[in-house]
Amino acid sequence: MKVAYLSLGSNIGDRLGYLNQATKLLNEHVDINVMKISSVYETAAWGFVDQDDFYNIVLEIETKLLPKDLLEVCQKIENKSERTRKKHWRPRTLDIDILLYEDVEFKEKSLILPHEYMLDRPFVTIPLAEIAPEKRVKSVKISTVAKQHSKLEDKCLKTTYKIEI
Repeated sequence: MKVAYLSLGSNIGDRLGYLNQATKLLNEHVDINVMKISSVYETAAWGFVDQDDFYNIVLEIETKLLPKDLLEVCQKIENKSERTRKKHWRPRTLDIDILLYEDVEFKEKSLILPHEYMLDRPFVTIPLAEIAPEKRVKSVKISTVAKQHSKLEDKCLKTTYKIEI
C-alpha cells in the first residue's frame, strides 16, 4: 500500500454532502483506505475569486492504485457529483486533487506530483498540516508553510463540521 494525500473542495450546492459522499466513495473503493480526515475549512476561492466560498478537507489515504489510476477514480467520483469542467478554477460541486503520492515526482499534462500549487494554497497546507504536520514537500515542512499561511489575510477558517466515514 502507498500513502497519498488528497485535497477535496466544494462550493456549489450541498458542500458538506459532496465532501461526505466523496470521502465515503473513496473509502469504499477496493484499493483505497481513508486513514485520516482533516477538519472542514471554509475558504475563499483561489484563482477565479468572484465565486462562493469553498469547504475544503484533506485526506490521507492508503492505496494499491498507481497515481494515474487514482486520478481516474477521483475524476469518476467528481463526475458522480455532477462536476462540470467548463473553465479552470470556476465554481464546482466537487474538486479532488492528488497532492502527494509517496515521494513520487511525476509530470504530465493530466497530473503533476507533488501538486504544483499546493505550497501556495492555505486551503491545502493548513488542513494538511493538521493531519500530517511533519510531512515535507520539496524539503519544506508543511507545518511551517501552514503557519505562514495562517497569518495571511486569505480566508481559511476551521469549521465545527466533521466528515465521517
